[in-house]
Amino acid sequence: MTSKVTYLGDLRTSSIHLQSGTEIISDAPIDNNGKGEAFSPTDTVANALASCMFTIMGIKARDMQVDLASSTASVTKVMKAAPRMIAAIEIEFDMNVMVDDKTKTILERAAMTCPVFLSLHSDIEKKISFNWG
Repeated sequence: MTSKVTYLGDLRTSSIHLQSGTEIISDAPIDNNGKGEAFSPTDTVANALASCMFTIMGIKARDMQVDLASSTASVTKVMKAAPRMIAAIEIEFDMNVMVDDKTKTILERAAMTCPVFLSLHSDIEKKISFNWG
C-alpha cells in the first residue's frame, strides 16, 4: 500500500504517505463548492507532472554531472466544465543552469518520458516550455 486517504468532512481529505508519514491535505476548489484552502486533487495532478518531470531530468542531469538546483517550474491547470476534468496543464520550466544545446535536448526529452506524463490521458493537453540559463 502506498498511502491512506481519510475524508475529514467539509470536502477535505488527508493523505498519509505510509513509507514517510508525510501528509497532504486537499480541499475542493472554490469553484466546486469547496474552501480552496489547500491543493485540490486536480491541482495535485498538475503539480505531480512538474515534479515528476523534474525528477526524471534530475536523474539524467546527475548522470551528466549537471546541477539543476534552484530551477523552478510554474504550473497552470486549465479545467473543462462538461465533463468537469483537466483540459490542459501548462508548465514553464525556468532552468537555472547554463548548458549546451545537446544537453538541453537530452534533458527536455528525458522530462517527456516521466511516468506521470505518460500516464495522463491523451485528451489532456500538455503545454511544456523550457527557459535555459
